[in-house]
Parts: sequence; structure tokens; C-alpha cells
Amino acid sequence: MQKFPNLRDPYHFLATLGGLGLFPIGPGTVGSIFGWLIFIVLSHFITAAVLVTLTFFVIIFSIYISTVVIKDLIEKDHKSIVIDEMAGIWLAMIPVIFIASSQYERTIYAMLALVIFRIFDIFKPFPISYVDKNFKNGLGVVLDDLMAAIFAAFFSSLITIYLI
Repeated sequence: MQKFPNLRDPYHFLATLGGLGLFPIGPGTVGSIFGWLIFIVLSHFITAAVLVTLTFFVIIFSIYISTVVIKDLIEKDHKSIVIDEMAGIWLAMIPVIFIASSQYERTIYAMLALVIFRIFDIFKPFPISYVDKNFKNGLGVVLDDLMAAIFAAFFSSLITIYLI
């Protein structure tokens, strides 16, 4: 088994988002913030349709990268793998392009989505915990984050629509 992560290996480099997964405190949060910032910047330059399509490709790509890097790992969902956080936060952010009508609403939604996504990803309530414990492959590494993203999108949307 090779040392993980080896940032000279392009798969490891991508799985750790260029080494952000090596951050000593909260690497998942660091990866989420990175993905969140990239999504926000891109949302100002590309259409909603392109952003949704790109999110789909980020999810598929993160499943592929995770599948490749975990094949030799004992700990399948290694804390340094943070590409799944990027896929998750992108999915959580998709509703903002459809429900927010002002910069204020977009800002509130974006902040809520990030915080709620991290809460669900860290604490992993059921059914997220079930997926995390029982799916030990590339899809499983990403799927628990996608489930956390769905919960985050749901609650962020409700709060933005009904309370903001």
C-alpha cells in the first residue's frame, strides 16, 4: 500500500483538493469552504443550466476519484479525501440559483447552506449514518455528503423562502 496522500499522485492531489485535506483541524470544513467559494465565484459568470450541469460532473468526477484512491486504503473514507465535500456543497448550493431573488437572499442562503451542510456532514444523523457505515466504496464516500447536501438544501430553502 502506498503512502496516502502522496500529493505527487494526481489522483491523491485531486482527492485532497490540492492538499487542503491535509489541514490539521477540520479538513472537511476547509474542503467545503473551498468548494463553496468556487461555486459562488462561478455562479457570477456562468448560467444556471451550466452550473447545474457542472455540479453533476463534479459529483461524477468525485465518485470516480474517490473510487480510485480508496482501493488500497484500510480506512476507506479517509479524512484527507475532501473532494466529496466539494461535491456536497455544490449540490447544497444549487437551489440558491432558483429561489433567491436578491443579493441579500443569496447571501443568507449561501451561509445557511454551508453551516447546515457541515452540521449534517459532521453529525451524520440517520439515514446519512447508515450510508456512511455500510457503503465502503467510492460511491459511499460521496453519497453521505450528497445526502447531507440534500438536507442542507431543503432546510436552507425553507428558511430562505419563509423567514427571509
